[in-house]
Amino acid sequence: MVFGRSSRRETPVEPVTLKILVAGGFGVGKTTLVGAVSEIKPLRTEETLSEAGRPVDDLDGVESKSTTTVAMDFGRITLREDLVLYLFGTPGQDRFWFLWDELAQGALGAVVLVDTRRLEDSFAAIDYFERRGIPFTVGVNRFEGADEYPEETVRAALDLDPEVPLMTCDARERESVKSVLVAVVEHALVRSTREREPAAT
Repeated sequence: MVFGRSSRRETPVEPVTLKILVAGGFGVGKTTLVGAVSEIKPLRTEETLSEAGRPVDDLDGVESKSTTTVAMDFGRITLREDLVLYLFGTPGQDRFWFLWDELAQGALGAVVLVDTRRLEDSFAAIDYFERRGIPFTVGVNRFEGADEYPEETVRAALDLDPEVPLMTCDARERESVKSVLVAVVEHALVRSTREREPAAT
């Protein structure tokens, strides 16, 4: 009897690739989040904050920050063998928001990172995705020394629609970030399915 390897080979799975934006105010942890979860060395476009920029950059609450993203952060994570996410971190400062429209093209959804010490910095990002109909999940980033609030308090302060997922996360922790990304994908797919369903007559 002759033994040998089977000539039948498994067909490699072609993964589905999805684009996810990571947005939020200046210094909220977007670059940290992309770096914590990316399985490739993340592309970063950080520049040192200059004295010339201080009159236009609001550093309240992030006085120790010395660099800023001027274009985007980019990373990649494989959630499953058949599902890969490309992450695009947006710049947080007002003067770089003209880049957001380009980065948002083709995005399935977004993470809006928030800092409970500076919730008002998140309003513009939330408004951006609401106006464009892009599904998003809010991730409340844990910062040392920041007070923690009940979910309903944060939801009310941000004036979020009931269906928008809101979860606490740590932008430095890979598994914590993965949970937020899974929530974004699930939320976007549920909404997409709902929009395709025929209206009840």
